[in-house]
Amino acid sequence: MLWLLSLLTAAGLAVDAYVHADLAQSYDPIKATVSQGGLFRAEAAAAALAALLLLVLRRHRYAWLLAFAVAGAGLAAVLVYRYNDVGAIGPLPNMYEPVWYPEKTASAIAEGVAAATALVGLLLTWRRPARGDGRRHRASRQRQ
Repeated sequence: MLWLLSLLTAAGLAVDAYVHADLAQSYDPIKATVSQGGLFRAEAAAAALAALLLLVLRRHRYAWLLAFAVAGAGLAAVLVYRYNDVGAIGPLPNMYEPVWYPEKTASAIAEGVAAATALVGLLLTWRRPARGDGRRHRASRQRQ
């Protein structure tokens, strides 16, 4: 099951990475200190890295945590800036864009799928550290 979740999550992150990399140049003129195109490139790089790490390290909870953080942050950003005119925040430009178009919709759906599957993967791989794993206790019993 974990391999299927990792494939679905990585696929969602790959779509996210592709769309942001593809659209980055058209958003370069929108800038404050940082351009929106630069932010799109950063999102594309983060999504690609998270997808690759997840495919290689699917049993590690931190790979799932990174995938969830990247997909969740991307989805949150697209929804916030679609429905709210937040304005410029510090070095970030005003990214308000009250329309849906095919690439934006595909990216939002992919981020939603990736965030949901990454959360399930994170919950499946998350284990609380035990107070003791029992190795010492078993070893002392074997000596007796």
